[in-house]
Amino acid sequence: MVSAIKVNLPQQSYDIAIAPGSLDQLGDRMATLKLGKKVLLVSNPNVFQFYGERAIASLKAAGFEVASYILPDGENYKTLESVQKIYDAALENRLERSATMVALGGGVIGDMTGFAAATWLRGINFVQVPTTLLAMVDAAIGGKTGVNHPQGKNLIGAFNQPRLVLIDPEVLKTLPVREFRAGMAEVIKYGVIWDAQLFDELEASQRLDEMEYLIPPALLNKEGYNSPTPLSKGGEGGSSLMDSILTRSCQAKADVVSKDEKEAGLRAILNYGHTIGHAVESLTGYTQVLHGEAVAIGMVAAGQIAVELGMWTQEETQRQDALIEKAGLPTQLPSGLDIEAIIEALQIDKKVKAGKVRFVLPTQIGVVTVTDQVPADIIRQVLRGM
Repeated sequence: MVSAIKVNLPQQSYDIAIAPGSLDQLGDRMATLKLGKKVLLVSNPNVFQFYGERAIASLKAAGFEVASYILPDGENYKTLESVQKIYDAALENRLERSATMVALGGGVIGDMTGFAAATWLRGINFVQVPTTLLAMVDAAIGGKTGVNHPQGKNLIGAFNQPRLVLIDPEVLKTLPVREFRAGMAEVIKYGVIWDAQLFDELEASQRLDEMEYLIPPALLNKEGYNSPTPLSKGGEGGSSLMDSILTRSCQAKADVVSKDEKEAGLRAILNYGHTIGHAVESLTGYTQVLHGEAVAIGMVAAGQIAVELGMWTQEETQRQDALIEKAGLPTQLPSGLDIEAIIEALQIDKKVKAGKVRFVLPTQIGVVTVTDQVPADIIRQVLRGM
C-alpha cells in the first residue's frame, strides 16, 4: 500500500502520505517542502524508544538540525503546562519562524505540538507523524489542535493545518491492543457518517479487535505489518482490510475537511459520538477511559437517541453496536457515572450553540444530520439504559 491523499484547502493544501517504511523517508519528504533547517521533534517516552532515533536519523540525513523534547504519555498531560514546556524547548533551541515542529506520537502529542506550533512566534511549520491508529485516521488530519481544560476537553486550541501527514502503518506493530481498539472507534464512525462501503467491509470481517485479523498471513512476519505490496485476504493481489481502513478513513476525513476547514457546517459530522464521549472523558478525569472508548460509548448513545427520535431504525443501531462490540470496545457507561453530571457537562461542550447542545445523529448507514432538537429527557432515558 502506497497512497497519497490530498487535503485541498484554500490557503494551505497538504498530502497525507501512507506507505510502509515511510518513517525512514521523513527527512526526504520534508525536504521537498522547502522548510527551514531547524526541527523540534516532540514525542512521548513510549513512542520515542521505538521510533525516535529513526525519525531523527532520517531528518539529519536530509540536512535538518534536529532537537527533541519528550512529554509524559497520557490525556491527563494534555494541558497548557505541557505546551509551556514545548515553548521552553523551542526557545532553548532558537526555533525561528522558518522552523518546524514534528509531532511523533498519538493524538495527544499531535494536538499539543500543533497548538504549540500555531502559537510559537505566531505560527511556525508543523508536521504530523502519527503512531496510533486513532491519530492516523482522525486526530492527525484536519488541523484541529489544542489542550484540555479541567472542565472540558479541547476547550483551548487553534486550527493549524500541518504541512504533511506521514503515515507508516508498520509502526502499528508496537501499538498496545487497547489503543488499537480505541482507534477502531473512529474507523467505525466514518462508516456510519460517510462511507457505507467501509461499514460493509467492517461487517464482513470476522474480528476487528486486533490488527493481525485485518492483515493476510502473508504480510505478517515476525516483525509485524511489513510489506510494500499487500495481498488480499485470499492471498492474491489487492488490498488488505487494514489498507482499506487507513485509506478510506483518511479519504473521508480529507473530503470533509476540504469542504469545511473550520467547522462552519459539514465538518460538525466528524463529532459523531463525541458529544457524550467528551463528557465521559472529562468526568472520569481523562484517566479511566481512552478517547476512542468514550467515542464508542457516545456512538451507542447517539444511535439510540436517533432511534427514540424516529430518525433511524433499531436494526441499524444494532448493526452499529455489533461492530463496536466486535472491535472490543465498550457499549456501556463506566460504572458510577452520574447521569445528571453528564447532562451538565454537555452544556459546556465546545459544540454548544446559543445554549443548545448539538448532536450528530444517524439517519441511515453512511448518512448523519446535526440537530440541537434533542430533549434532555430523551438523553436521560438513553443514558439510564446504558
